[in-house]
Formats: sequence, C-alpha cells, structure tokens
Amino acid sequence: MAPTTARPSALAGYEDWPAYAARHKHHAGSPLAQELADTLGVPAVAHDAEYRADSEVTHDGVITSRLSWQPGFGPRTSAWFVRPADASGPLPGLLALHCHGGIKSHGAERLVAMPSSENQHGAGTRPTDTLGPLPLDPLPRELREKLYGGRPLATWLAQQGFAVLAHDTFMWGSRRFGLEPQPWRTANAVNGKRALWREAGVEPSKVEEYNAAAASHEETVAKAATLLGSSVAGVAAHDDLAALGVLAALPGVDAQRLGCLGFSGGGGRAMVLAALSPLIRSYVVTCMMTTFDSLLPAYLDAHSWLLHSPGLSKLGDWPDLVVRSTADAVLVQYALADELFPEQGMRDADAHLTARMSSGRYTGSLWPGPHVFTPAMQDEAAAFLAASLRAHHSDKFPATDPARTTP
Repeated sequence: MAPTTARPSALAGYEDWPAYAARHKHHAGSPLAQELADTLGVPAVAHDAEYRADSEVTHDGVITSRLSWQPGFGPRTSAWFVRPADASGPLPGLLALHCHGGIKSHGAERLVAMPSSENQHGAGTRPTDTLGPLPLDPLPRELREKLYGGRPLATWLAQQGFAVLAHDTFMWGSRRFGLEPQPWRTANAVNGKRALWREAGVEPSKVEEYNAAAASHEETVAKAATLLGSSVAGVAAHDDLAALGVLAALPGVDAQRLGCLGFSGGGGRAMVLAALSPLIRSYVVTCMMTTFDSLLPAYLDAHSWLLHSPGLSKLGDWPDLVVRSTADAVLVQYALADELFPEQGMRDADAHLTARMSSGRYTGSLWPGPHVFTPAMQDEAAAFLAASLRAHHSDKFPATDPARTTP
C-alpha cells in the first residue's frame, strides 16, 4: 500500500487550545454576564497576563510602546500602548478594537501610526511573532485609508488625551493561525483563488495568499470552537478580556475610567466586552448594529462568525447585548448607507435601544454614509468618551450633533 500523506493541522499554532478550553471556563460577576459567557463559550483568562515591553519610542507628541503577553493558549499577543508624551497624571484608558476588514495577516497595526524606528525593527517582522514572519505590507495603511479616513485611530486618540491600548485579537496579526501547510479544505479554496489570479495575470504577495487562506479558514475555526463548546466571538472575547486586564494594570492608566470602542467587527467585540466586564464604564459601537431579523435572508453572507454565534439569539436580539452592559454610557453610530446592514434594521435597533435604555445611558447617532468610520464620526466618538470618562481634553471635541442623534 502507498504511504498515507499526513494531514496538515487545522489548528496550527493553537494545538493547546482544546486542553485550555476544557480547563478554563469564564466566571462572570453577574448572572446576566454569566449567561452570555456560557452561551458564547468564553474561556477564562487564567491569570492576569504579565506583559512585556518589547520597544518604546516617542513621536508626534505620544509615546508608543510595543507590548506582548501570553493570554493562556496559542501565540503571544502583540499590542501597542499609546499615550500622550506630556501626561502628568492618570488618564482614562481605552481599548481600541480593530475591525475584521477581511485582513487577518495584520491586526491592531491598522490603528497605530508606526514611527520609522518601529517599522525598521527586526527587518520588518514582528519581534514577538511565533508563527514565522510575515513581511511588512501596505495593507494596514490601505485599510486605514479605506475604512478610517486615513487616521491611525489609536494614535490620534492618545493625542487627544487618552491612554490607548490596541491589541491583536484571536485569529489576527500575532494571534493568527499558521496556514503553511494549508489544511485540506483551506487549500482547496486557495487553489481556486490562485486560478483566478492566474487568469487575471496577478502575482499575489505572501500576505495576499495568507489572507485568502485565512478567509476560508475562518469556517474551520468556527467548527473547532463549536466542538469545544465555544464560538469565534467567545474566544475573541477571551482575548479582549485579557487585554482589558493589561490596560487596567498599565502605569498612568486610571482603572476606574476605562472604555472601549470599535468599528465594524471591532464594534461587535466592544458590545460583548462591555456586556461581560463591569470595568467598561463607557463605549462606542460604530457600524455594527441591526436586528437579527433584518439579516434574513439577504444579509447573512455579509458578515463573519464574529456576528453569527450559535445560540446567541436565545438571549434576545443583537441590540440586547447593549442592554446587558452595566456601562454608564454607550454611543452607537449607524451609517444609514451601510452596505452590510439594511437601513430599516438599523432604525429598528435604534428604536429598540431608545425604548429599553434611559436617555442618559444610550445615544444613537445616525450618519448618511457607507460602512466607514469617518474622521467626523471619530470626532463624535472621542467627544462622547471624553465627556463620559471626564477626560482632561474634552474641550477639544465638538458636541454631538442633536440633528443626528436620538436621545
């Protein structure tokens, strides 16, 4: 008989995930949070992650520190801690949660301005990457231009007076899966993509090939999570809870004034994190709000497994995640021309939240544009967070436009 070809691992870099998930179940601080954690299958953060400072540089009025930590399983997490260079006291802390964007080769880098010395570190590779190097690539900057109006969000927020931590979450950047060699089903999908590239005369880069493989592999990750009694959103929440613990412990951060914000998939992560942790006092969700019913039947394929978590609808509708949070204030920004959500679904979600939450806790902001976190929306988000967390620089921001908001 011919020898059998070894089947590649479908969990490369995460072979320790199943054993960790079996031993560590998240214990929340309230029945509502526990119900959500059990539904999503959130693994517990085994202990306070001990971070390591890998580099630090002062530039553009801020200090950017490259941090890393081991969240309990899988590769080490890379993160960037950015704060004002002239800070004189404890600052409100923010977790800046990166979007999905269809790009998993890079995570939080899309939110951070990289000084030249950082870009040159390690000949263009991450110093903490344990899965093998990926070269520097223009994709983070291209995503920033396409989705964030060209602003490095985390760096810009630090320039406004916040202490900001932006980390790679599960499946992205330093926390990506190893896909060389590719698992069988992923390889079949990538072979089809390569045929299209050849037909178009395109020579893909290593990063483009990785992202094509990662897009297909997300289905495999979702299967693995389901087998382990978890979900993609649940494991991402584990990583975000670990990062929140790091942020709360960082020097110069006021642990009583913590918030988070995210665009698109990052907005969904912000909702889950705020519903799980009472440490979040204020947060912003941008372009990630609708009702479940509005996704059927035409909008199902517009979203990743971060939104489609098995069993979540048993707890209520998508906006009910906001209702579950104990945060003092939340701003939800809707882009009414968002190609990923029907307008009526967004308006129904806004009406649902307006009816369920007091005007002091919920603010809905209706914008006319597409699925983009524009500088004007960022200005509004920063003003909201500055006011609700009482940041020292709150006078820098324009007031929320009453013509665009619901009380």
